[in-house]
Amino acid sequence: MEVVLAYLLDLLIGDPEGYPHPVRIIGRVVSHLESILRKYAKSDRALKITGFILCGLTVTLAFAATYVLLYIAGLIHPYLKYALDVLIIYTCLATKDLGKAAGRVYEALTKGDIVEARKRLSYIVSRDTDRLDVENISRGAIETVAENISDGIIAPMFYAFIGGAPLAIFYKAASTLDSMVGYRNEKYLDLGFASAKLDDILNFIPARITGFLIVIAAFLLGYDYKNSWRIFLRDRLKHQSPNSAHGEAAVAGALNIQLGGLNYYFGKPEIKPTLGDGKEKITPQRIKDSIRIMYMASFLGLVVLYGMKILIS
Repeated sequence: MEVVLAYLLDLLIGDPEGYPHPVRIIGRVVSHLESILRKYAKSDRALKITGFILCGLTVTLAFAATYVLLYIAGLIHPYLKYALDVLIIYTCLATKDLGKAAGRVYEALTKGDIVEARKRLSYIVSRDTDRLDVENISRGAIETVAENISDGIIAPMFYAFIGGAPLAIFYKAASTLDSMVGYRNEKYLDLGFASAKLDDILNFIPARITGFLIVIAAFLLGYDYKNSWRIFLRDRLKHQSPNSAHGEAAVAGALNIQLGGLNYYFGKPEIKPTLGDGKEKITPQRIKDSIRIMYMASFLGLVVLYGMKILIS
């Protein structure tokens, strides 16, 4: 029941700005540990070993700190522990904030303010946005929504149902690590190896669950669920990551659009695999459609995972 309450809390208030969010705390810990550990790693092999230490320390600290905090709360009063469990799980979910962030891009585009739309998109993507046209701004927002249905909602929900707040925070720590050091570039190829692999392992099941949920959401909302299923099966393994394309492929199929293609990162072009057939042009309205699918998929995830927990229990 804690996860259900946490989900409802997330829908109602999202993440208030300015408070000490666990992910921000984890991010500062990762940065601090990285700066310390890099001083002792003088070779590629040492960097890879250091990366395992960084990964292990971060997720262990996150899990242990949450577990101890809940244990202390339980000693004070069982209701305090319950409330804290709900509160911590709530911070791991990003349903409302994901919809709000993509919605802001949509609003700027509908007002014809492409400069503001580029700025708002830059807050939620890592690609360069300063030269994007309306179609590619819309594509960026849709891709962010589609990918984060798993990373920001279904995966933390999945682990919260299994192991409560400690396991949900464990997942968020691994996800934060991957977003900070899990890059395949010269700086992080060795140091981020362990973090990237752990993230791949933890997201393997949730990513596939998410793909199925999006297809069902497309059916319930009146989108092209047959094509969503077809594109999901066909394109879900196109990315280098074994998990990141599942949600995008299912959304692309549901909306009959094509995601992926050319992006720029720090001025350098990078071509991502294309997902979907692109039968229809990507318009700002498709951002709103992707947000609708995201909300429905998150609700379905809650129902399905809660039902599975009851059956197993």
